[in-house]
Amino acid sequence: MASAFPIRPSLNRALRARTVPTLSTASQNLAYFSTTASQCRRKTKDNNRSRGVSSLYRSGPREPLSMSGIPLPKPRDFKPTAPVDNSHGLWGFFPEPGKALWTPEETVEHGRAWTVEELRKKSWDDLHSLWWVCCRERNMLATSKNFLEREKIGFGDHEIDERDAEVRKTMRAIKHTLTERYYTWQDAVEVAAKDPEINLQGGPDEVYKPDQYEDDVDWEEELAKEEAQKEALATTAPPKDEGPQIEKATLR
Repeated sequence: MASAFPIRPSLNRALRARTVPTLSTASQNLAYFSTTASQCRRKTKDNNRSRGVSSLYRSGPREPLSMSGIPLPKPRDFKPTAPVDNSHGLWGFFPEPGKALWTPEETVEHGRAWTVEELRKKSWDDLHSLWWVCCRERNMLATSKNFLEREKIGFGDHEIDERDAEVRKTMRAIKHTLTERYYTWQDAVEVAAKDPEINLQGGPDEVYKPDQYEDDVDWEEELAKEEAQKEALATTAPPKDEGPQIEKATLR
């Protein structure tokens, strides 16, 4: 069993910590920022003999120093430049080369969406090119919107959404046009499969076979027969009925 002798020093320290300090001990433990006149009085003008140029207040030394007459060095006005290719493909994610964001006025300046009636007249290559132009436009708008949210600019979201809606309308119209052409192509394949003049299993030069319906015909002889029929009809046609003849003398 442990004796009580080692516990006595710890009890003594605990009792000393709980004693109330006297006035003399309280004056000795005063902090430096106390409001006592003798403690708050400054020894020098700024309480710091080694005071130099303040980077916070941009003020020089309040007392002249040995280096006071020497001007401070100024940083070199140098900005490193890197070669930038303005035709690089990554600029497609930005409104313009070297420009991260459009203003709301510039974003609103756009046309309307393409309609299905207009796209029906376009070729396959034109529709393919227009589709990827719309994809590039949407990527640019998504980059601009992400920049607005990251920088918390607070404006421009509505204009970007309006422009993106017009681009999506054009892409839906392209899908509609291509779907119509696909259905038309399927119908044409079904009709061609039943046509004896068309061989879908043949090569490129053997698909169309017009000899299934037409025999060898002498076209000169056919034309001569048509001319003879026209002449016979012209000679046997009855005269036209000119109606009742009225003498000019009876007209007064």
